[in-house]
Amino acid sequence: MKAKGGERFFTQDRGFYRTLFSIFTMVMLQNVVAYSVNMLDNIMLGSYAQAALSGAATVNQIFFMVQQVTLTVCDALVILASQYYGQKRMSPVRKVAGHALKLAFVWGIFFAGLCLILPGQLLGIFTRDPEIIGQGQAYMDILLFTFPLFMISATLMAALRVVGTVRISFYISVLSLIVNASVNYTLIFGHFGFPEMGVRGAAIGTLISRFLEFVIVYGYVRFKDRQLDLFSEDFLGLGNRDRNSAQSKADRELGRDYMKVAVPVMLTGILWAVSVPLQTAILGHLPGPDASDAIAANSVAMTFYQYLKVVVAAMASASGVVMGQSVGRGDMQRIRSDARTLSVLDLGIGIFLAAVLFLLRTPLLSLYSLTDSALRYADQIMVILCFVMIGMSYQMPVSNGVLRGSGDTQFTMWLNLISVWVIVMPLSFLAAFVWKLPVPLVVLCIQSDQLFKGLPVFLRVRSGRWIRHLTREDA
Repeated sequence: MKAKGGERFFTQDRGFYRTLFSIFTMVMLQNVVAYSVNMLDNIMLGSYAQAALSGAATVNQIFFMVQQVTLTVCDALVILASQYYGQKRMSPVRKVAGHALKLAFVWGIFFAGLCLILPGQLLGIFTRDPEIIGQGQAYMDILLFTFPLFMISATLMAALRVVGTVRISFYISVLSLIVNASVNYTLIFGHFGFPEMGVRGAAIGTLISRFLEFVIVYGYVRFKDRQLDLFSEDFLGLGNRDRNSAQSKADRELGRDYMKVAVPVMLTGILWAVSVPLQTAILGHLPGPDASDAIAANSVAMTFYQYLKVVVAAMASASGVVMGQSVGRGDMQRIRSDARTLSVLDLGIGIFLAAVLFLLRTPLLSLYSLTDSALRYADQIMVILCFVMIGMSYQMPVSNGVLRGSGDTQFTMWLNLISVWVIVMPLSFLAAFVWKLPVPLVVLCIQSDQLFKGLPVFLRVRSGRWIRHLTREDA
């Protein structure tokens, strides 16, 4: 099948598919394991004490922001470094990784310091219950030390992903799950002669697993890896004291290039992260008895939706790498062919995941003990999420993978900011409190951006104005 001008509609290069599906598979498995770690923490703390679970869940609202900032640091690294890797220029790849690592470290120290100085004020944003705040502070006093470790480890693994080294990330995630589960079981409940530590035991388990992740990935990059070869030069630029040298100037220019990519990506990620708890709060403040049923139904439905969403997130991550490499190589016909191929694959994945969610919704809901009203809402919400899944599976990998991976960070920034803050938030508020629509329709309004963003994303891909060469010859 051919497009205009005789070029291939789909990419024929087998190497493209090997790279894509290798990264996609490993990132997907890593995301599933990472999501399972959070689920395991919730299950263990939930069986220990409700206040402990609520306290940890409150702190995890803060950690969610840490995760989103980490994701933006890593995405900016992948966008810029992939183009240099597509040109087979490893020195700029290492230097971009160095700039990303310094930014990750600064953010990690910032979040840790904020939680150390203002723990009560931060937790007070989410709850007024003194018992929950007490449990949350006990959890956060330990968890805050994991922030720099987590951000640096994730950045190192993103740098490895640029050069196609992805298996190590999955192995580290599996080991982290096993260690975290073992320590949690031992310290939360006080097994094997250890003291019963409750929520502090869960925090210690997370700290140990994060430290282990850092040690393993650092050791791998430092002593084992030969593909990225990060330590083959002064990639952090700390050894270069001659600020007037041509190389030093080029390194600073490369740092500015990285920040030009990182700032719009970071702004998008942070403002989106802020919107998520606000959207949840809309359901929590519905008038009448619907509020508690709505929260329970939405929580159950979104649990399964989020598990399937990791597949889409992995596709977006893999797409960003392969598109960055394509742009770096500079073959315009191949870039467009890769984009069309990924767009069709994304739509197919969305239809498949929607069918899975629709077929499994009844047996999955039978596992829960909910009120009749909550159960009915959950079933209706899951049907709505089937359609949302198709829209999200197309627009998210195309906008965050194809477009942003090709250097078009401005379009995705404005698309997300306008859709969430100008359309979705006001629409959801009106649906809940002015129009007083049924709960499933309120949820549809909250998730509606996943549907209507598809059209502008499709038109942007068709335009061809999204290809940005971000590399420089003197880097």
